[in-house]
Amino acid sequence: MAGAALAQTARPAPARQDWPVFGELEEKAVLDVLRSGKWSRSSGGKRAIEFEARYAELTGAKYCLATANGTSALIAALNACDVGPGDAVLLPPYTFVATLNVVLLQHALPIFVDSDLETFQIDAGKLDAAVTPECRVVLPVHLGGAAADLDTILAFAKRRGLKVIEDACQSHLGEWRGKKVGTLGDCGCFSFQASKNLNSGEGGALVTNDEALMDRAYAFHGNGRGRKAEVAGFTYASNGANLRLTDFQGALLLAQMTRLEEQSRRREQNAKYLAAMLAKIPGIKPARLYDGCTRNAWHLFMFRLESGAGVSRARFLKNLSAKGVSGSSGYSPLNKEPFLKRIIEGRHYKRVYGERRIREWVERNNCPVNDRLCQEAVWFSQTTLLGSRSEMEQIAEAVSKARTA
Repeated sequence: MAGAALAQTARPAPARQDWPVFGELEEKAVLDVLRSGKWSRSSGGKRAIEFEARYAELTGAKYCLATANGTSALIAALNACDVGPGDAVLLPPYTFVATLNVVLLQHALPIFVDSDLETFQIDAGKLDAAVTPECRVVLPVHLGGAAADLDTILAFAKRRGLKVIEDACQSHLGEWRGKKVGTLGDCGCFSFQASKNLNSGEGGALVTNDEALMDRAYAFHGNGRGRKAEVAGFTYASNGANLRLTDFQGALLLAQMTRLEEQSRRREQNAKYLAAMLAKIPGIKPARLYDGCTRNAWHLFMFRLESGAGVSRARFLKNLSAKGVSGSSGYSPLNKEPFLKRIIEGRHYKRVYGERRIREWVERNNCPVNDRLCQEAVWFSQTTLLGSRSEMEQIAEAVSKARTA
């Protein structure tokens, strides 16, 4: 496999990678903020502001807004794009629930677009069939760190006059045709939650090249205080919420950014090696990348255990665990969540959209390809890819044996 046959004798289990990685740099960063007595932007702190400048530079965006978490970045983005009751948002059914929750918080209608089985991403070729007159925004997710099909998505949005908010919460340093994801649509949103490749426990960011959008997002994230407020006192540019990042988080992120590129290169090298080995195992299908995806952030290593592979996914994962390899079954179908049906058929949505429109939504809310994907998907986390090349070989060996055990 990739130049070496699978060993016939048992090997030790791959070492578990500790996460997060930190040291004296992070300790000093947090202590400096503590001792300064300026713990946030509102109290004169500069670390969140410094992080915004550094992250804008890293992504190539003109503007960056630091937020409390990735969900907050998405909320600010939807409000900056004026999404509200009566509007609809196109999104994938294979994603973390926050992508859906932010749409529901705006009392907008989520329109699910089926998945591409081979890439795990939204099937951009199905956008035209899914779009409705209420649609205002396309919300693609760069799932697992790989880019969705942005060529098709951006062309569709331009043709239909829609905004594009990129959910890049899992895709730090990911690229589409050499440009950082999050910068190709109207804006992009990132998460720095504890599992993410760039981590401050909680945290997020919105990036954009549109100054007017930045102004609206900034005002919303600070309870309506404008980015360029010229009048002192309690004056407001808009409604809003408190979605601000603290300087403790900003300082942690600045320190963690010094590790990001080296860690990303190691993930890329290991993922390429592991994918080549797994592709040779019958019934194992690593997720395919679109041609335009010039860099995958590898927050997740995703593959499918095909239905006819001869072993159930539950048994496969149990066999992997017995060999010291931790795998996950991934997301369930978001469009079929019971809470979603209760909300859409509840009094608030019926009052806004009417009984007939809600019935139509229920009838159209089918994503059969995604149903299959949710039955076949297997994930390894980004920390798995921080191991050695030898450990990638051990993982491939465990996958091959788990499939037949």
